[in-house]
Amino acid sequence: MGKVISISNHKGGVGKTTSAINIGAGLNKLGKKVLLIDLDPQANLTQSLGLTNQERTIYGSLKGEYKLEPISILKDLDIVPSTLDLSGAEIELSSEPGREYILKELIENVRSEYDYIIIDSPPSLGLLTINSFTAADEIIIPLQAQFLAMQGLSKLVEVVEKIKSRLNKSLKVGGVFITQYDGRKVLNRDVFETINEHFKSEVFKTKIRDNIALAEAPAQGLDIFRYNSKSNGAEDYLALSKEILKRK
Repeated sequence: MGKVISISNHKGGVGKTTSAINIGAGLNKLGKKVLLIDLDPQANLTQSLGLTNQERTIYGSLKGEYKLEPISILKDLDIVPSTLDLSGAEIELSSEPGREYILKELIENVRSEYDYIIIDSPPSLGLLTINSFTAADEIIIPLQAQFLAMQGLSKLVEVVEKIKSRLNKSLKVGGVFITQYDGRKVLNRDVFETINEHFKSEVFKTKIRDNIALAEAPAQGLDIFRYNSKSNGAEDYLALSKEILKRK
């Protein structure tokens, strides 16, 4: 039975989508069968893997028009793409009975086919994110190595606790990791120490270093491993993927 992980942070610019792609690709590189679900109406994950104007998307599945229809990117790496139309889903699904469980029910139909299902959650705390948390076994949170990284994080943790108590008893924070890290900067090191004090054992040892290749890869429709396997970004995301495997 596949493990479902939601990659989430409602603060923009933290490398959430980059992380969802490259954790998925890293786990795939380590021999796991992985499904990526783009639940963000901006569809950045979909576009970053070179997909555009797909007929069957997560939007149609959430509306009940068809089941999840994954598209193969590589051997044992599939994606359910998103679309800008998904931005209307919050309103359209608001009157649906059991609306918080729609994604969970869709995932249950394919869960046994994958080792890991990675959800790229929207940068908000609305109905789509609630669906992501209700469907997930755990949430992994990317955080920028900046002073404002902790701002708003308490709100995210508060939402996680509410989902856990009301909708998904087994939900947990599976880990926190630092992105855009530069060890030469005192501020970055200080932020990492602060996060370590706050989250303790939940913090992954791997830090994702600031790396231009991570910004360049989406323009080519590639994950970091296919774009530049020798880059710091590839090294870091593979190390993070290995940590995630160890925590299973």
